Amino acid sequence: MLLAAEHIEKNYGMKQLVRDASLYVDTGDKVGIIGINGTGKSTLLRILARAEEPDSGTVQVFPNVQVSYLSQDPAMDPEATVLEQVFLGLPQEYRAVAEYEARTMLNRLGVTEHDKKIGTLSGGQRKRVALATALIHPADLLILDEPTNHLDMDMAAWLEDYLRRFHGGIILITHDRYFLDRVVNRIVELENGTLYSYEANYAEYLELKAERMEMEAASERKRQSILRREYQWIMRGPRARGTKSRDRIERYEALRDQDAPIQAENVQISALSGRLGRKTIELEHVFKSYGAQTVIADFSYNLARDDRIGVVGVNGAGKSTLLNLIAGRIAPDSGTIEQGQTVRIGMFSQEGRELDPEARVIDFIRDISNNIQTAEGTFSASQMLERFLFSGDLQHQRIGKLSGGEKRRLYLLSVLMEAPNVLLLDEPTNDLDVETLMILEDYLTSFPGIVIAVSHDRYFLDKMARSIFEVCKGGEVRSYTGNFSDYLEKRRPEEKTGIEKTEKTEKTERSISKPQKLKFSFNEQREYERIDEELEQIAAKIEHCQQQIAGAGNDYVKLQELLAQKEELEQLQEQKTDRWIYLNELAEKIEAQK
Repeated sequence: MLLAAEHIEKNYGMKQLVRDASLYVDTGDKVGIIGINGTGKSTLLRILARAEEPDSGTVQVFPNVQVSYLSQDPAMDPEATVLEQVFLGLPQEYRAVAEYEARTMLNRLGVTEHDKKIGTLSGGQRKRVALATALIHPADLLILDEPTNHLDMDMAAWLEDYLRRFHGGIILITHDRYFLDRVVNRIVELENGTLYSYEANYAEYLELKAERMEMEAASERKRQSILRREYQWIMRGPRARGTKSRDRIERYEALRDQDAPIQAENVQISALSGRLGRKTIELEHVFKSYGAQTVIADFSYNLARDDRIGVVGVNGAGKSTLLNLIAGRIAPDSGTIEQGQTVRIGMFSQEGRELDPEARVIDFIRDISNNIQTAEGTFSASQMLERFLFSGDLQHQRIGKLSGGEKRRLYLLSVLMEAPNVLLLDEPTNDLDVETLMILEDYLTSFPGIVIAVSHDRYFLDKMARSIFEVCKGGEVRSYTGNFSDYLEKRRPEEKTGIEKTEKTEKTERSISKPQKLKFSFNEQREYERIDEELEQIAAKIEHCQQQIAGAGNDYVKLQELLAQKEELEQLQEQKTDRWIYLNELAEKIEAQK
């Protein structure tokens, strides 16, 4: 065993992030932690890395176990060079042994100038240097917070292979679902402060979670049905006895006081867009260079009103530049870009809108729009915030106190509140949780306008895109019909080197037959009419048996017989109760279809 975290509790103000959570990690365990943004995933990771103390509980790392931790916002020395940062805190002799490996790793992560100072790097480059730092340190346990952010597809494929071959333990947070599918062998979901563990990768987790939710729902239905029956018994006068069974009343009270399963909240996104006319956006022979580097060369394209385009390419190729040209944020060096009069662009960029940390969440959204028209009706700014999981208390919170994921979600809402008919998304999957991503994908499918998304998230591109633009070094933009998996199939063989083929995720379509009208069979009708009386008789027999047990004294033979009889009656009561639930639910459905 590498790590044992037991009975962890953590509150943030009035919000309980983690409640009595325990997690154990052995050598070979590769754990992916998922959950809605703001639930406390990064806080949990900091506690496991012992970078933050829990309110209660213990985290034990076993003797001689080395831990390497990549935080969401790693502290770095702006005056250090890239190589100095990678080996910071390590002895000089280790650098002599591992420098070649470190340089190779940095090159694979797209950081090729190893003597450059950290303060001159972009945010994405700094995150990749921090990742190399975490990986090069000797470790038995890797704790990684969003290691796939700011990685292009080649880098993500390399990191997948590296972590699959890693022999120690891994705990990581990532929203890259293909990455979770290929790397982890255990999913831990943080939901409403509770940890749910699944011995599975992401695809298997979806099935196991659906089973858990169905079992919880079935248990709750059974509990409610038993409560209805027992409540009816309690409200009736006692028959042939002076007092009701105290045990039965206590069982009812215990069942009544049980907590129902907490329903997980999900972001709710309605179609928000303005009408889009016949003329959209036309690009003709567009060129764009920065110094001697041409990033877009002779690109022409007329956007159709229902285009769903994924933009891919290595980091620095010019993907964001292409989006900024289409948005009109920068001008081409030559060529023309024309927009139709009805075009309303919503841009979700990597940098994001400037969010005033002192502004309240509700005021920020109201400054954009007080009300928004959707297919479901008109919603106020406050109602839209609730649909994006910002409760009343959170709406009056200062933006500076939100988590990174909550700020990203707020920024997404701010873009949609402008009701655009052309959505330009630059790395929308960074810092958005898996649940929100799934809902965003469904929203984009029904969005009545144009969607263009730059993304390294292969799962997202498979769901969203109908065509792929690949921005190549030198400025060429190649177009492919189909989603990301189709694009990989069509690439020339020499271009496939170093990129692992993405497996398609296919949903089996279930054929839905026309439902038949429900009704009781003859035997079911008779059983339904008599089952209440039968349950009453069994309950009376159990009560009589309990009285005999109490009066059996030291007659152990008789006591054994009575205990066996009571156990048999209780099993029969359980079977009859299950049957009572089925028949009553069927009766309710029959009544509802009348």
